[in-house]
Amino acid sequence: MWFNWQKIRTIELNGKTIKLQIWDTAGQERFRTITSSYYRGAHGIIIVYDCTEMESFNNVKQWLSEIDRYANESVCKLLIGNKNDMVESKVVSTETGKALADELGIPFLETSAKDSINVEQAFLTIAGEIKKRMGSQPNANKTSGSGTVQMKGQPIQQNNGGCCG
Repeated sequence: MWFNWQKIRTIELNGKTIKLQIWDTAGQERFRTITSSYYRGAHGIIIVYDCTEMESFNNVKQWLSEIDRYANESVCKLLIGNKNDMVESKVVSTETGKALADELGIPFLETSAKDSINVEQAFLTIAGEIKKRMGSQPNANKTSGSGTVQMKGQPIQQNNGGCCG
């Protein structure tokens, strides 16, 4: 398997069903060239760094550079600082993460996958951004009348592991 986990997730947002296809590379460098092909059809990308690892935060700009190179320029982005439950080990402050997101003009959240803090909110936030962006595009990639947004990409195997499965 190429990715740490792959999942299809369906959420309800303002009475509409939105289908998300999720690929998690866990920030591993060995996935950098593989993921470039997945950026091309993406409507939304969540960039997650580890609040307890400065190197993880420092890699955010490199990942954003890859996204800018390969993704559609209108792709929605969301910056997430994960492991905010590890207060004693935290090296990237909330203010630092928020400042970077503000500089980039993208939304920001802190989460704890372990404690399920803001995980659902992260998916709702990116789905809301995608829905808003696609609603403003006359020929957006939507199915007829159902309100389901079809995320294009490679077929996905479902895995019942991970923080959301």
